[in-house]
Amino acid sequence: MKSPSLPSNEAKRLSALRESGLLEPKNHPTYTRITRLARRVFGVPVAMINLVDEHVVVVKSTDGGDPTNLPRNLSFCGHTVLSDAPLVIPDTLDDTRFADNPLVTDDDPIRFYAGYPLRLPGGATVGSLCIIDHYPRPFSPSDIEALADLAALVEAEFAAASASITDPLTGLYNRRGFHHLATYAIRAARRRAEPLTLAWLDLDRFKQINARYGRTDGDNALKAMAGLLSSTFREADVLSRYGGDEFAILFANSDEKGAWIAMQFLTEQAANWNEHAEYPWALSFSWGVREFDHDRDDLKSWLATADQMMYSMKQQRGTGC
Repeated sequence: MKSPSLPSNEAKRLSALRESGLLEPKNHPTYTRITRLARRVFGVPVAMINLVDEHVVVVKSTDGGDPTNLPRNLSFCGHTVLSDAPLVIPDTLDDTRFADNPLVTDDDPIRFYAGYPLRLPGGATVGSLCIIDHYPRPFSPSDIEALADLAALVEAEFAAASASITDPLTGLYNRRGFHHLATYAIRAARRRAEPLTLAWLDLDRFKQINARYGRTDGDNALKAMAGLLSSTFREADVLSRYGGDEFAILFANSDEKGAWIAMQFLTEQAANWNEHAEYPWALSFSWGVREFDHDRDDLKSWLATADQMMYSMKQQRGTGC
């Protein structure tokens, strides 16, 4: 078995994938319709839209297949993203890259695979639309054209998702919007020699809320946190649901001390909210703040440092996930 190699632009490719917001675990009816259509058009048992992350292949949508994420080193799609051309394997047993792959030799084998690479608007190849059969089969040029047409529909949805800068659940900026605004804020702060401070916030026991009370209550917790941020901070502050249960707050023209005081006030507001809330769970969070160092920091290192400070608080308090 040959594990897929890494694309020459792997670092930029992964960065583009993560900033796109596509890795967020949410249902998307259009993707479901496309995989359902692909399965019917080609008469195959499995059709999938997959995203190739650093170590795993993330199943964005599947019709007939296992929705569980797959190790990248075993995947066919990891090979598909290495080229702009489709990857077609009429019989996997005849291909030395895959003949002894566990996915080919198990009881429900992949004997046919056709994958079309999927690109973001900026050109980064982040995944594939693929179809799978348990028996060998031919794949004609007209079949490739039909697969390309369906892949174009997926890419159109990628473009629409990438163009959005707000999180539909909370109304705050999403990861993409935050990166755009933070980049602008850093440049402006440098020109004006003004302080700029980032607060990184993570909900405590969010997974437990989802597990015990259900996804609706998990969404309510996220919306409650977003509402608390909006009512507590200034209009000039940039508020973002960065991903999952992580939030970022950008305090313009504020040093670390000022941001620390603001976050303490947010903690008090959360305690007051909990006293009057009618939910079976409490809203709590861990956080860290970091002032931007104009001489040493860039956006990536700044985010990482604030995240480390938040995680340190979470460990000290023993609040877990």
